[in-house]
Amino acid sequence: MSPGKFENGQLKISESYNSCMRAVVTGGAGFLGSHLTDRLLREGWKVVVIDNLVTGSTDNIAHHSGNEKLSFIKQDVTEYLFLEGPVDFVFHFASPASPIDFVRMPIPVLKVGALGTHKALGLAKAKNAKFMLASTSEVYGDPLVSPQPETYWGNVNPIGPRGVYDEAKRYAEAMTMAYHHFHGLDTRIVRFFNTYGPRMRLDDGRVVPNFLHQALTDAPLTVYGDGSQTRSFGYVEDIVEGVWRLANSGFNEPVNIGTQDEHTVLEFAKIVIDVTQSQSQIEYRPALPDDPKQRRPDLTRNQAVLNGWTPKVNLRDGLKRTADYFLTKIRSGV
Repeated sequence: MSPGKFENGQLKISESYNSCMRAVVTGGAGFLGSHLTDRLLREGWKVVVIDNLVTGSTDNIAHHSGNEKLSFIKQDVTEYLFLEGPVDFVFHFASPASPIDFVRMPIPVLKVGALGTHKALGLAKAKNAKFMLASTSEVYGDPLVSPQPETYWGNVNPIGPRGVYDEAKRYAEAMTMAYHHFHGLDTRIVRFFNTYGPRMRLDDGRVVPNFLHQALTDAPLTVYGDGSQTRSFGYVEDIVEGVWRLANSGFNEPVNIGTQDEHTVLEFAKIVIDVTQSQSQIEYRPALPDDPKQRRPDLTRNQAVLNGWTPKVNLRDGLKRTADYFLTKIRSGV
């Protein structure tokens, strides 16, 4: 059944389609997964969140308390997934995703990419459901081309400090496409570039929460290397819109979702200090091994598949919203 059609850049969902949709979101209590859960519930879907809360938190979905369309199962997705009743879509968003997690829990990172993806795909196959894998720009490693198109195979060090995450996601993509080709499963693969916004962890370890936390406490902003490495930043609200459009497309191969708003890390540090009106200074530290020198998506395929998707929240506005969220967390001591 078709969900509807795009009109004026918006997907119009028919009531008959909307009323029967039920999704499973693994990692649905995490940063991206909880925002996706919000969107699905707004669209009238029923949502089953599966999360072991290793990096997620029920605080991220607590505002849906009492909503009969949301149910929560605390479970590790690397274990067998059993669910009664029909399922229309499985969104596999479970995975630790920050550099500190790669060091703190390397084996679980590998297991959720391999075993967890296998279990989630198995659930989708058993329910004859569509499937989306949350992948990452990290599959490109330290890229030798910029911007990075989906056809680029990457430059990844499999035994480096990021290898557990990079290779877990590359394996997950391979398994997803195997299920698509061998079993005929209707799959999607989204490659996220740097996404930020409320509900990120203060101790996440990625550049946005690091800099905002430091700036809001007037601590030095730690720049690794000379700060010339680049990142492109997408606000979570815009990124989830892209996910929604991809879910309702018929495209099965990987699609980059991010922005081309590219800044050096040093430029970004100065923007954060300005937005937060912080007294922080910049502190340089030795460069990190395998730290990508460039991160910018080629959005040619994105524009063709997602019907002209365009981010709407500019960097400064998005940082202000995220800073307000972090400031509340800091003041409450969470």
